[in-house]
Amino acid sequence: MTTPRLTGRTAIVTGSTSGIGAAVARTLAAEGAHVVVTGRDAARGDAVVKEIREAGGRADVVVSDLAGSYAGIRGFAAAATDVLGGRVDILVNNAGIYPATRTEDLADDDLDAMLAVNVRAPHVLVAALAPAMAARGDGVIITVGSWMARVGIPFAAMYSATKAADEQLTRSWAAEYGPRGVRVNTVAPGATLTPGNEDSRAVLDAMTASTPAGVVVRPDDIARGVLFLASDDAAMVHGATLDVDGGMSATRSGWPGGLTPACGPARARCRGWPGGAACRGRTARRNGP
Repeated sequence: MTTPRLTGRTAIVTGSTSGIGAAVARTLAAEGAHVVVTGRDAARGDAVVKEIREAGGRADVVVSDLAGSYAGIRGFAAAATDVLGGRVDILVNNAGIYPATRTEDLADDDLDAMLAVNVRAPHVLVAALAPAMAARGDGVIITVGSWMARVGIPFAAMYSATKAADEQLTRSWAAEYGPRGVRVNTVAPGATLTPGNEDSRAVLDAMTASTPAGVVVRPDDIARGVLFLASDDAAMVHGATLDVDGGMSATRSGWPGGLTPACGPARARCRGWPGGAACRGRTARRNGP
């Protein structure tokens, strides 16, 4: 019988009361980690913990508001550390806010919340937790990024920018903490179907139809990527971005809807591209995935 890869280790997974984060929490727990499930909704967190415990894993809920004050985020880090017995081996910065809107339509409050949750919270948590990892010479930090960090698309510009910032933080933290035994990496999901975006299934299917995988990414796919980076199997992986996107960011194997670059005036809009990206004139711009 194979020994679970994370036996005896502890983990915090932010934004883990549903979707990708819940899948990551279940996967790490199934491999032996004691996991802190966290989010703003205690009831949803309890449901994830119940599922993990019923499967034989260890998990506890610590409620957090990562858009709140600096003191509140640091207080959460301290409380989670206490629940885990005074030691955090793995930090997964998964929580994120994604307002899919045009630049001029992004509300000020949404902009502030997105910067707070997507960029500020990971920084505050790493500042609070990485020094102890470095002091003992062992630890793992993984941030969940996005394929959108490296591709220009005609919507959600600030979200893409926050995920590009996360990738750069990963590289900088790898240089800062790696020599002291802390591995820092990013997992970049592609177009992912979760319970929260089921109503966008048709759009996600169109976005992924021309990728090598040809299908949407699932939360469990991302969780397996996180597990790899959290385990000793990735002992020599530092400062990297692992794309779990079905080949979306690396390839252009076809045009959505069967269109060719020369759409022509009779096909003014390229069906299937995010936001209905337009083929202006006779040549389609590479405005999609």
